[in-house]
Amino acid sequence: MLTGYKDRLQVDAQCPNWINMSFQLKVLILSNLSMNDIPKVLSYQQKLRVIDLSHNKLKEEFPVWLLQNTSNLKFMNLRNNSFVGQLYLPSYEIRNMVWLDLSNNHFTGKLPEDFGDKLLGLQYLNLSHNQFEGALPSSLGNMRDLVILDLAFNFFSGKVPNELLVGCSKLEQLRLSYNRFKGQFFSSEFNLSTLYQLELNNNGFTGSLLNVKLKTLDVLDVSNNYFRGPIPTWANQVRWLISMRNNSFEGQFPCQQPMFGGLYFLDLSHNFLSGHLPSCIDFTNINEIHLEGNKFTGLLQDFLPNSSSSLSVLNLRDNNLTGFIPDLIGMFLNLKILLLGKNHLKGLIPEILCLWKNISIMDLSSNSFSGTIPFCFQNLTFGVMENYGDTLIRDQWLFWNSLSDENHIYGDFIKKNLDLPMYCEVVGLNEIYLVDKNRGSTYKGSILNFMSALDMSCNDLTGEIPQELGKLTQIRALNLSHNQLTGPIPVTLSKLSKIESLDLSYNNLSGNIPLELTNLNFLEVFNVSYNNLSGQIPMKGQFSTFEESSYEGNQFLSRLPLEKCCIIYTKTPHLESLPLDATKGKWYEVDLPAFRACFFPTYIVFFLLIVSLLYINPHWLKRPLYFISNINYFLNLAIFDI
Repeated sequence: MLTGYKDRLQVDAQCPNWINMSFQLKVLILSNLSMNDIPKVLSYQQKLRVIDLSHNKLKEEFPVWLLQNTSNLKFMNLRNNSFVGQLYLPSYEIRNMVWLDLSNNHFTGKLPEDFGDKLLGLQYLNLSHNQFEGALPSSLGNMRDLVILDLAFNFFSGKVPNELLVGCSKLEQLRLSYNRFKGQFFSSEFNLSTLYQLELNNNGFTGSLLNVKLKTLDVLDVSNNYFRGPIPTWANQVRWLISMRNNSFEGQFPCQQPMFGGLYFLDLSHNFLSGHLPSCIDFTNINEIHLEGNKFTGLLQDFLPNSSSSLSVLNLRDNNLTGFIPDLIGMFLNLKILLLGKNHLKGLIPEILCLWKNISIMDLSSNSFSGTIPFCFQNLTFGVMENYGDTLIRDQWLFWNSLSDENHIYGDFIKKNLDLPMYCEVVGLNEIYLVDKNRGSTYKGSILNFMSALDMSCNDLTGEIPQELGKLTQIRALNLSHNQLTGPIPVTLSKLSKIESLDLSYNNLSGNIPLELTNLNFLEVFNVSYNNLSGQIPMKGQFSTFEESSYEGNQFLSRLPLEKCCIIYTKTPHLESLPLDATKGKWYEVDLPAFRACFFPTYIVFFLLIVSLLYINPHWLKRPLYFISNINYFLNLAIFDI
């Protein structure tokens, strides 16, 4: 066995001394060594069972000679290099190979038609994050022992071969996300009954989910496709994660008591689901609920549980919810993101919201909330969200103690070590839409760890802006526009040291723009248009960069900033200030040296051009001579007649 990790072993891949060595390795692991070439010693190794050259800088075509030299090879890991070109295999079956990882490279082209016939014993195949294209070969269905198949992030297209969906009956994990597949996936012959992780997101799949029953699923992601029909009742049996966002699912929620027990993540947003919010969701273990962009109706109190919950994200934006925010919502003490915008909620903003110590993003916009902004909002930190996890999803595995076990199944490690919070972050499942910096933006994945915002725009809020909002020192976006707020702009807002977007437009604010706001060094968007502000506009710091539109609609504001342009204005001196002799000349006087320098060369070129044309075709010269003779003739006649 020879191993190396993170430059602890210095390898000269082409050193000739390697060639003279007579040893035969069984395990060679040279990962994270920044190697540029495959060691030549591998050309003389015929008993290798494990080769791991991952996380290096190898840039060449697939080393098919490694497979030809080592008939006992079981494990090959070449992930995270720079291999290029098409993938070619030997002309014979590779009998002993059970693990092949070529992910995160630059392979291109189509897979060989006989790919599956050459690797019949394969249990783990990872070709993700490459540039493979074209249709999948039907021979993949002949790999009967395949447990994990990952083809995500490529350019595969067409329909998934029915042979794969029928023949690979031992599949436990199937990832086809971020490709160009289309057509129906769940056919009547679908036979992958042992799947625990199915990811089909970001393709063009169509059809319904009613034709199949998947009772062993832990993870189901069919988001960003064209699936339609109602939510299947078997979805209640998915144990950890469901994402069906951005499809055409419709109808009412299939409520069964209880639903989604133990589920961690649920996303049904941007579909055509209708009816009342489902009251049958088990909130015991669920961490994120996304139902945005549907047609749900009803009251929040009929949806929320009566007991505490570990919920951290509640996204109900863009529905048809009515009524008030109930006190039950205060049970979510761990809530980090609350999105209730674009509904028909009304009433006062309850002070129970001030109990949330971990809140980072709150969107109450585009409703009919009234009354004043609660003073207790000063208790909300609106700070940076805690990270969802401390480690990445483990896609490597430790097999040192099991190398002697030839019957070891290499795929179990993923199922045992899946870190669900970090999984949601890495694949970008925790996705939210937020209006900030005068535009709508989608935030997902780890970027949410750095985002904090409060949006109460487009309501009927009255009263003054509380001075206490100046204590939200970690907030990055504050939007109070399109309300009926009065009074001055609080000077305490100058303490929002990290704020990037501040929108107070379309209110009834009065007084001056506090000069202290110029200390906000990160402010990119500032809008106080259409208020009753007066006085001078500060022109220091970031305020010197804001457009006139940030202040319009305030007729008593002065010193509007000049329009930004690239025109350079030059000041012309008045005639009165010029010396007497400087006014004697005329505006049309010609610079004679310059005139001569331009006129005479032009005249000479024109003259030579005429001469050249007449030389080329002498017949042209006869026409002007004939014309002159005619004029002379008529002049003579006229003289004699007189």
